[in-house]
Amino acid sequence: MPDDAAAARAAAEEESAFSHPAVEPDSTAAYGDHPDQVIDFYAPHGERVPGQPAPLVVVLHGGAWRAPYDRRHITPFADFLARRGFAVANVEYRRGAALPAQRGTGPVAGRWPETFDDVAAALDALPALVREALPQADPRRTVLTGHSAGGHLALWAVSRHVLPKDAPWRTDAPAALRGVVALAPIADFTVAEKLAVCGGAAGQLLGGEATFAERLPYADPTLLLPTGIATTLVQGRADLEVPQAVAESYADAAAKSGEVVGLTLLEDVGHFPLIDPAADACAVVAEEIAQLAW
Repeated sequence: MPDDAAAARAAAEEESAFSHPAVEPDSTAAYGDHPDQVIDFYAPHGERVPGQPAPLVVVLHGGAWRAPYDRRHITPFADFLARRGFAVANVEYRRGAALPAQRGTGPVAGRWPETFDDVAAALDALPALVREALPQADPRRTVLTGHSAGGHLALWAVSRHVLPKDAPWRTDAPAALRGVVALAPIADFTVAEKLAVCGGAAGQLLGGEATFAERLPYADPTLLLPTGIATTLVQGRADLEVPQAVAESYADAAAKSGEVVGLTLLEDVGHFPLIDPAADACAVVAEEIAQLAW
């Protein structure tokens, strides 16, 4: 259990991150028929290199894959990136609700297979949507990022070409990306379940004990390596929501597969400063994205 001081700091960090008003996008486009199958677009407010198109950052929000947490809470982060000269695509996707097959107290984490269906469909549709919505963007400089559960989805999305051959989301080749920056990702489901991360969210996402082992090879980033795509993890050492051990386990698995994954550990930083424009950690995240984008 965290001590009182650590818990108080974590609560203050969360309050700060959620204190910013939502920022409306410049435009929104649908990639499917469901109300959650939409992408918000933010045009760059400035140019890092005059005369050149802006790198594109694709954002996948967190919230333990649960329905109450939608893309609105990460719009200040999306706006923060746009103000630093990036074009931004903020992806929504279907999350968990009170499904008959996934009973529990409160919203469950994710929907199988809909959550994965949506992330795959969104990324497949993105190039055409970006050409229409963000002509300022350079799709050749695309970086995928995500926070917490969204960090998991980002790591999963760049590994679709190494999914089992019978996976419906498998692609023939790696995604055309400069890289992925995963922020406090739920990157190892086995470790996450041992630590009861987000109330056992990873287990809920995969449908519970009855289907966890069966679905794990299709969903767990540690089992989908190497990807061949530049990958950086950013993790607060003081994170009580998704502890450092989860990111370290993914980095270790990557190393064993022969792949080098960057792991940036931030002292005295918890879970939410990574997406809080008022926090120094958010500037670190933007710089990590820039390192890949440029």
